This record gives sequence, structure tokens and C-alpha cells, in this order.
Amino acid sequence: MTSRRSFLKTSALLSAGVLVAPDLFAYKQRYIGLQLYTVRDYMQKDPAATLAKVAQTGYTSVEGTYSGAGKFNNVEAKDFMALLKQNGLIMPSCHYRLGEEKINGVAQSGTILNGWDKAVDDAAATGVKYMVCAFLSVPERGSLDHYKKVADDFNKAAETCKKAGVQFCYHNHDFEFEKQDGKFPYEILLANTDKELVKMEMDMYWVSKANQDPIALINENPGRFPLWHIKDMDKTPQRMFTEVGNGVIDFKTIFKHANKSGLKYFFVEEDKCPGDPYDSIAQSVNYIKKNLVNI
Repeated sequence: MTSRRSFLKTSALLSAGVLVAPDLFAYKQRYIGLQLYTVRDYMQKDPAATLAKVAQTGYTSVEGTYSGAGKFNNVEAKDFMALLKQNGLIMPSCHYRLGEEKINGVAQSGTILNGWDKAVDDAAATGVKYMVCAFLSVPERGSLDHYKKVADDFNKAAETCKKAGVQFCYHNHDFEFEKQDGKFPYEILLANTDKELVKMEMDMYWVSKANQDPIALINENPGRFPLWHIKDMDKTPQRMFTEVGNGVIDFKTIFKHANKSGLKYFFVEEDKCPGDPYDSIAQSVNYIKKNLVNI
């Protein structure tokens, strides 16, 4: 084995793609995605205006967060999907939580462990193709044996997804690459989940922050990473988030391995922006169009 956080079907498919130029990844469909956590403050204030701005900036797909009770990003599913349609956006992927941790003694609803059947039904009804466990809180991590239990929870959740025609995934951070007894928790999750039922959304920043090699992970687990999060790491000693193309991650080389990864969709995400998030997402999409994808 080589070396996000508390938030959390359309028929159009992104092709696996072919490399048509040394640094460009060609899409059959023109999807450049944004994880809406990047513009979360704007989404809370005015979802309609925010989604319009995202589309105007050049994004064609988004990754949302399931809020439970039939809502996405705290908007009723029907209204949310109408807003996406108005702006020519799709939402092929959405983030969810495990739900093992209780908040003020109450289990979170709309999570893998609490109300998952309803969550899957809502996803399938609104066109979501990938249901992604976005994050494990500190109480949800624990020992390697506990990660094996989490892997079992993932397998069961993924079986439910499969019946609805949805793919289950897991999104990494860097804590999965902190060794315990000589092993990475990420190794445990990979080895103890069905590779067809449970795919991975690779966050390129967090993998790199953990001093791991995204390309090595792809080579060791071909076809396991249909989703990517792309955000760059700045050149300071703190190695903070920055716009795509503004840091040290070699996305041009990584994108050459998109086919082997099984890449279907990718999403820009910048957890913290140095200024206006709209400026950051514009900088990222402009770099992507010029340097990474041929659309």
C-alpha cells in the first residue's frame, strides 16, 4: 500500500474517456463538476442564485449533500432538481454520512445506519448515480477492527444501492492513511469491501497531504475510483487548499490515468478559499478547461 468533514439518476453518462493529447482527457459528455460544499455559505443564503452562478462560471454538474427528509442541501428534492434543470446542471453524485455518531444523543437521519432505504429511494428518484459516504467523524474511526465493521456497513449499504441502480462510494481524507499496527485504515476499507459494490471517490488533495501517491493507488486498484475530487495543495509549508493549477499536485499526469481509474465524474472542491469562493471556482474551471480536459 502506497503512500471532508462534518457536511455532507440522470441517463447521461460520462465516458471513461480517451487521451487525445498528452495532457487532455476527452469527454463524451461535457461535465466539469463542483462539490457544493465549496460555496456552502452562498447556498445557505440563496440556493437559486448560487446554482445559477455555478453554471455561469462554467460548471455543468454538481455534487450535493443529502440533508435527510427528502432534501438536498436543505432544499426539497423537487425544487432542487428544478433549479438544476433551469441551469443546465446535473447532480450525478451526492454525499451522505455513516450516522454512527449521535448528535446530542440523537442518531442522525438520512444516513447509512439510520434511514438508508429512504435515502436510496430519494437518490434514485432524483437521478443520483453515486451515493458517497463523505466522512467518518472521530468517534466513527477507531481501531482497525472498527474499520472492518465500517467496511461491513458499507457492503450492506451498497447492496441496497445496487438494487436501486445506484453505486455506493467512499470519500477519503488523510486520516485513513495513519498507520495502526503497520496497516493503513484505507487498506482495511479496500480489502474488506466488495470491489464492485463499494467504489471510491479519491480526493487528490487529501491523498497527497497524507504523502501518498494517487497514481500508485490507481495502479494498485484499477477501476476502483470512478469519482475524483480535485483541489490543489499550495506551495507553503502548511500545504493548504488552493485552486486547481495553483499548487503542487501534478493533475496533468494524474489525468493520464483516468481510464485505469475508471473515472466517470470529477468535482472541484476547495474546503477553504482565500477570498470569494466564486473567484476560486472560476480560476479552477478555467485551468481545467485549458489544461486537463478536451471539451
